[in-house]
Amino acid sequence: MAWLYLFIAALFEVIWAISLKETNGFTRITPSILTISGMTLSFYFLANATKTLPIGTAYAVWTGIGAVGVAILGIIFLGEPVH
Repeated sequence: MAWLYLFIAALFEVIWAISLKETNGFTRITPSILTISGMTLSFYFLANATKTLPIGTAYAVWTGIGAVGVAILGIIFLGEPVH
C-alpha cells in the first residue's frame, strides 16, 4: 500500500507544480486552490508512504516521478521548449 500512496503523492506533485504556473503569482483563484490542494494531498500521501518506506527511497521516487511528469506535461500542454 505504501508504494500506491507514493505514486498518488507523485501524481499530486505533478498537479500542483503544473497548476502553480497558472496561478500568476497566486492572483488567480482556481489555479491557486488547485495548487494548494495538490501540495497538501501530495505531502499527505508522501507522509503515509514514509510510514513503511525508507525516507531516502520515498523521496527519490517522489521527486523523480514529479520531475519527469512536470517536464513531459510542460512540453505537451504548456508548450515549453525541449532543450
